Amino acid sequence: MARMTGSEDLETRRREARDELSAIIELKCRLGDDPWEFLPELPSVDEQVVLTMRLERIEAAGLEEERARAYHPTAAHGAAERFEYGVLRGIALDHPGLTRAVWGLLGRLHDAA
Repeated sequence: MARMTGSEDLETRRREARDELSAIIELKCRLGDDPWEFLPELPSVDEQVVLTMRLERIEAAGLEEERARAYHPTAAHGAAERFEYGVLRGIALDHPGLTRAVWGLLGRLHDAA
């Protein structure tokens, strides 16, 4: 089996993210949710790709405990933001085409804090 290049892998991930988001939209509509209410809250396709890569990176690097400590109620102020910044920055460096999505997610994280 041929190995995918970075751009092919990214396009495959984008197709999978589109399919996933389409399934979420269909499910919410079938459940009677108003699209005008939930669509603005859904991530973009690239943001969905980044979120998937984030989970994979945390698992692959064995960062589950570090994440748990960063999000613990007794964690130092800003620990969760520093943790996410490190993980997401690594994704942006490895996949420059996702940089805008990474910064968008970091902005949302900062706004929620």
